[in-house]
Amino acid sequence: MSTDTTVEIARQFGAFVTVRGYGENKLAFGGDEGAHRTWALRNISFRHAWVFVIDADERMTLELVAAVKQVAAQPAGKVAFSVQRRDFLLGTWLKHVQASAFYIRLFRPDKVHYERFINSVLIPDGDVGSVTGYLDHFPFSKGMNHWLDRHNGYSYFEAQQIVADRAKGGTLSIAKAFTAKDFHERRVHQKKLFYLLPLRPVIKFIWLYIGKCGFLDGKAGLTYAILQSIYEYFIVLKTREFEAQQDKR
Repeated sequence: MSTDTTVEIARQFGAFVTVRGYGENKLAFGGDEGAHRTWALRNISFRHAWVFVIDADERMTLELVAAVKQVAAQPAGKVAFSVQRRDFLLGTWLKHVQASAFYIRLFRPDKVHYERFINSVLIPDGDVGSVTGYLDHFPFSKGMNHWLDRHNGYSYFEAQQIVADRAKGGTLSIAKAFTAKDFHERRVHQKKLFYLLPLRPVIKFIWLYIGKCGFLDGKAGLTYAILQSIYEYFIVLKTREFEAQQDKR
């Protein structure tokens, strides 16, 4: 339900566009990004057996394009492949300060599904490989105000996800958070463990700037680490608010 001319432009270039509305719901992704993306996987008739997910502020390097074509033709039993993403801020590649640089973007749509209300996680049903090349990401291309507005909205959904996960109870595995063979499975449990820690905004800054050597990214690394800690504080405040509202019921 884009409000600009994205759909018209895409159709002019021959793209097949699927539009899914949410009725009166004005929340991003209808309030559940994971469910929205999984709906697309199950209901869109894709032209090819493999799907590559890319956002408007991302660009594939020529090396990545060639690698994707190669593994799609010869997947060697894999159902999905992760790529390395390079985030840029102030003209600098945030090589060190990123929490994670690897994301599953190439997959068989019948072998995966998404979970989480926002910043959805792709769950593969089978083995995952990796491809060479980079996916370049420019999250600040629309300016700092746009980034802050977007993450203020994201924090609402992240807080909802935390409250929902706590209501479900014991799904956290500390062992899997550190020893799970699959990187993405480790990340899911690490995130659940992280949400149990006190002083999360401070811990996140120290982890990104010191633990991940974000200081090596210079001014851009410091800026990004501060922004991420602010975003984490938004999540903390909104989680408290949601839990207080539940206690009053």
